[in-house]
Amino acid sequence: MKAVQLTGYGTADVLRINDVDRPAPGAGEVLVSVEATSVNGHDVRVRAGELKLVSGRRFPIGAGLDFAGVVAATGTGVDAYRTGDRVWGMVHPRQRHSVAGAAEYVVVPAERLSHAPAELSSGEAASLVVAGSTALIALRDSVRLAPGERVLVRGAAGGVGTAAVQLAHAMGGRVTALARDRHAEVLTGLGADEVLDYGSTTSDRIGPFDVIVDTVGTQLPSYRARLAKGGRMVTVGLSPSALAVIAASSVHGSRRVRTFSANPGTPVLRDVAERVASGALRPVIDGVYPLADIAAAHRAFERGGVVGKHVVTVPRGSL
Repeated sequence: MKAVQLTGYGTADVLRINDVDRPAPGAGEVLVSVEATSVNGHDVRVRAGELKLVSGRRFPIGAGLDFAGVVAATGTGVDAYRTGDRVWGMVHPRQRHSVAGAAEYVVVPAERLSHAPAELSSGEAASLVVAGSTALIALRDSVRLAPGERVLVRGAAGGVGTAAVQLAHAMGGRVTALARDRHAEVLTGLGADEVLDYGSTTSDRIGPFDVIVDTVGTQLPSYRARLAKGGRMVTVGLSPSALAVIAASSVHGSRRVRTFSANPGTPVLRDVAERVASGALRPVIDGVYPLADIAAAHRAFERGGVVGKHVVTVPRGSL
């Protein structure tokens, strides 16, 4: 079978499509015939060598965090899935994988899967695995958004940002989206009450907000200062400077900055699927690439300036 692997750390040029043995599911595992994956910040950071403590220095390393497809086989002890079921999920972000989501087949523990939303194609589903689960965990579990609260989504045009705008709106928040001016129409259509151009809007001119969802990871002290009394802020845009702010906020002041590493299992994926079924969440896709062009998808992600996700489809027998 074909699998995208890293032959070393570096630019998108290190991505290779290799022939590897098709894996077999062990006890409690599921073999998924992958139909689509997407490009996430985690994928790019692993490829660039920024997460060597997790991925290590032994190559090849599998690429691709999330996936959507069809169950091809199950191991012993798996009762929740049958061959032919449409599923979505992700490999463990803190484990090393020689074959990951960007492959024709992937094996994962059953608790890292859920049945995919019937309303979505596999490409659409793949675009929401990480984005949808990250936004849901941020709003529901991390900052506990309440109806009527004022919400700022910073980096609102990205994958997590577009999901956060939709979910915050569905949860009753009054949503301000911070993004490029040219994305205002799309973000308003997703539920934003107002859209501010990040190029001309400084933090001292906006707010205060009850909740801030940050996907950028820079200038956190400036935005933390825009929290109202009792306000909460969560960032998923981790950087060394962001980690320092998070640590300081847990010691000084009441407006703590939270963070987390999205690692959804079956319950969270089911919850995201329910949001899709209810109409509260829909995929936003900027570009679709075949597996053979996954390097182009990585480059597009790094250029930025898009709305939503870059999806990579996995056609059979065309590589």
